[in-house]
Amino acid sequence: MDAESAARRATLADVAAAAGVSRATASKTLNGRDDVAGATRERVLAAVAALDYKPTTARTPALQRRAIAVVFDIPASPYILKVLEGVLATATDAHLDLVTRLPPALADRRRRTVAREWIADQRASGVVGIAGLTLSAPDALIDAAADSSIPFVMVDPVDTTNERMISVGSSNWAGARAAAEHLIALGHRRISWIGGPKASGAAQDRFYGFNAAMGAAGIPVDPALVRADQFDVATGARHAHDLLSSDDPPTAIMAADDELAVGVLAAAYELGVRVPDELSVTGFDDTSQAAWTTPPLTTVHQHLDGMGRMAVQSLLSMAAGSWPASRHVELATSLTIRGSTSAPPTGGARAADRPHADR
Repeated sequence: MDAESAARRATLADVAAAAGVSRATASKTLNGRDDVAGATRERVLAAVAALDYKPTTARTPALQRRAIAVVFDIPASPYILKVLEGVLATATDAHLDLVTRLPPALADRRRRTVAREWIADQRASGVVGIAGLTLSAPDALIDAAADSSIPFVMVDPVDTTNERMISVGSSNWAGARAAAEHLIALGHRRISWIGGPKASGAAQDRFYGFNAAMGAAGIPVDPALVRADQFDVATGARHAHDLLSSDDPPTAIMAADDELAVGVLAAAYELGVRVPDELSVTGFDDTSQAAWTTPPLTTVHQHLDGMGRMAVQSLLSMAAGSWPASRHVELATSLTIRGSTSAPPTGGARAADRPHADR
């Protein structure tokens, strides 16, 4: 190496020239891509060592194990844990590490500079693909990842209409419609809906499915029985308490996920409303807790681990240069009927008329 070459920092072009490959091939090698021949990879890494090449990021991904990053806002929930099972199994099969990441703060992640820095940090740590699980406001991160050629797949997108987004979900509309049709077939007509955030595409699709079943049966949806809020147990309990303490309570409550449904069951127990004799309850997800509630929960089963597997498989295909045939993939749902649903009561005191009901 001459004095002039030694005085300046080696570039990717220098590495490519020394290895006798194109810059694109040198870049793919340093990014840990699979589509580089072993002999070529060895020449590129030898050139990196000989030239003391240092990329602009702090570390060279090619010298580390490759990884899939999973990023989400909410703390671990039965839903997140089940999706992670599928992500972990598929990443393990592909000999990839799995790392969990918190996204930038919600107030900052919409800023392009913050998003680009966050994506650069993932690349520096060897990340070759990112799966976002119900991640709010991901647009800037999706764009930054696309600009950096890092595949990004969303599971159950929230608050985004980004045209560059690749996503995986379930047939939410069909699942909710099946649950509503089950209740209608049992004889229920006064059915309440406790949904998730309005920004959640999955939550909205489930609400539309509920509406479709009610409309097809000629049953008007009472706006007073419709709620939209966060996916958590406390929210379900609060809204169910309010609904069941009203002057004209529902005979059935459909919850947009299992955590909301668990809250509904807790409120019914507190108010002395017997499930399913006086109130039928359905959930959505069929997480492990659904079989262990009292009574066991009737719920829509979605393949959460399958969604995780599909997300990683899509990431690997994209990393290999194969674009998905569809930007959004939906896995089928089915209804799991357990002990929390039955025919509506034909008489007797309503929950709101009970002496101990807390109005």
